[in-house]
Amino acid sequence: MNPSDRPVALITGASSGIGEAIAHNLAGQGYNLALCARRGDRLQTLAQKLQAQGAEVFTQAVDLRDESQILDFFATTQQRFNHLDVLINSAGLGHKEPLMTGSTEAWREMLDVNVLALCVCTREAIRLMKTEAYPQGNGRILHISSMSGHRVPTAVSGLYSATKFAVRSLTETLRRELRASNSAIRVTSISPGIVETEFAEKYHQSVEKAQDAYAQYPMLQAEDIANAVAYVLAQPDHIETHDILLRPTQQQS
Repeated sequence: MNPSDRPVALITGASSGIGEAIAHNLAGQGYNLALCARRGDRLQTLAQKLQAQGAEVFTQAVDLRDESQILDFFATTQQRFNHLDVLINSAGLGHKEPLMTGSTEAWREMLDVNVLALCVCTREAIRLMKTEAYPQGNGRILHISSMSGHRVPTAVSGLYSATKFAVRSLTETLRRELRASNSAIRVTSISPGIVETEFAEKYHQSVEKAQDAYAQYPMLQAEDIANAVAYVLAQPDHIETHDILLRPTQQQS
């Protein structure tokens, strides 16, 4: 396949964990990739590995709390590839900040990254998915959400869980907007349980607590989520996979 004929996927939060695993999976499936994350050095290292798989890769360090940086990234992606087929909203974060005593700054960061940035990226992706051949849009949008959007896991999950409930609502709202506009774009939310990534270390602010959490039983791996993404993208046009919930077999809730 000519590199310029490959489909194009844009992935946020691609420098590690789930986003990185999805990038590897899609590169292996023949996608060109536009990748963003805060850590530009990690993106460059990842790009070298993906280019070895034959993918054309564009990376840019982006702080998703800053809309101007998001808009610049999408504008450059358009200049580089001229279109977009798939958006993976993989970036997300959680802080252990209870509602009674939590930090406003931490709450705001979760809202900015998990909700507002997801909305901005989705809006800009839809714009790039509209082409002369498909004026109403044709493509796939996947939100990497959480089972915390389907139940409140702990008394201190606070605003993090609320952001994931928001993603669940936004997924259905977007589906209805797309149907009302007769668009061919499809939207999916993937809601994992506990995945062994850097998330727990950042959430607990402790390497030891993260190791203890992940040592309880076999956890989901980032590649498991990447495989779920691949499943969604493999479905024919008449199927819209709305939400996938997956958890470790031994996870209680």
